[in-house]
Amino acid sequence: MRHSLFSIVRNAIGGNRGWPAQWREAAPKPEYDIVIVGAGGHGLATAYYLAREHGISNIAVLEKGWLGGGNTGRNTTIIRSNYLWEESQKLYEHALKLWETLSQELNYNVMYSPRGVMMLAHTVHDVQSAQRHIHANRLGGIDNEWITPEQAKAFCPLLNIEANIRYPILGAALQRRGGVARHDAVAWGYARGASALGVDIIQNCEVTGIDRAPSGEVTGVQTTRGAIRARRIGVVAAGHTSVLMAMAGVRMPLESYPLQALVSEPVKPIMSCVVMSNTVHAYMSQSDKGELVIGAGTDAYTSYSQTGALHISAHTLDAICELFPAVRRMRMLRNWGGIVDVTPDRSPIIGKTPVPGLYVNCGWGTGGFKATPGSGHVFAHTLATGAPHKFNAPFTLDRFRSGRLIDEAAAAAVAH
Repeated sequence: MRHSLFSIVRNAIGGNRGWPAQWREAAPKPEYDIVIVGAGGHGLATAYYLAREHGISNIAVLEKGWLGGGNTGRNTTIIRSNYLWEESQKLYEHALKLWETLSQELNYNVMYSPRGVMMLAHTVHDVQSAQRHIHANRLGGIDNEWITPEQAKAFCPLLNIEANIRYPILGAALQRRGGVARHDAVAWGYARGASALGVDIIQNCEVTGIDRAPSGEVTGVQTTRGAIRARRIGVVAAGHTSVLMAMAGVRMPLESYPLQALVSEPVKPIMSCVVMSNTVHAYMSQSDKGELVIGAGTDAYTSYSQTGALHISAHTLDAICELFPAVRRMRMLRNWGGIVDVTPDRSPIIGKTPVPGLYVNCGWGTGGFKATPGSGHVFAHTLATGAPHKFNAPFTLDRFRSGRLIDEAAAAAVAH
């Protein structure tokens, strides 16, 4: 584990004496009821709800690096539920409702802030698409509203609504319950909660193989720290799911892309909401530390790179400077990339695989963070019972055979 992150987490939970035994560099046990591959937000949430709601605590969460060091620590923290299709609405709304009480549930401040998510419309097509989403959301009981450019300016005073800019603002869709949370705090909160319930969280433990019996079912995993037996395995490893599933002979309908983001130097509070623009491929909010958090679209090519193409971030900054002229002279502190798994219909896969005992939670694209509590909750139900929760029942791997796709590509905006 990197020393700086170790120190932050150690201090957050009360120094060395507060460091849970399950997080130390102890050897894993030879056998568990369930092994979860991936100690990001979704994997840790799954382990927490398995122990909290299903009474299964003989669980190992395996992480090849350090806790929360993958996409959970690289995302731009946006939370919303204003998706187009009913299946997505139910899943993301389930997650949003869990976000609202998550700090109390975990007794750990995840810094959830429902400051509002505003999605800009720049063209006639944008307006029609946004209003379609609003009507669909209202039919599903989800808050979303149309606002004029003047109302958008009042909600976010930094916004440039002049008519002579390259992409003039014609209005916006606003979900007031949307917002942000502290990405790494979510991982630490779920990790602490799961650990307190008896879950083993094993870092620096890369899975190198998935063992199967002659009859086909899984029997355990091979890792860099030895073999571990388990009758149920849940793969929750964003960006590398295809590689892991190939170890069990399962091909996945996934492509991996770099997704970039940037943060600025910290300044005093100047932006109290999240603003997104699909047309110009940029979105921005302000963190509690004062940094402007800026997100871009995915690269146009598949890759496992964690940097991405320079022209993507350059285009995003051009757009940000036009939408928010007041920030043009601000300096960027760092630029990074995450790796996202994308399915053909831009919706996740949550459930069983053709291999008995092997389950998968993947394909979230860039929408994984906002789904974290809901994803972990429904995946825990599936792992514990062998049957899907009502909210993840439509998101099976089989839908790519049956054709019952959930095409959220148009609903993704920039941040999905």
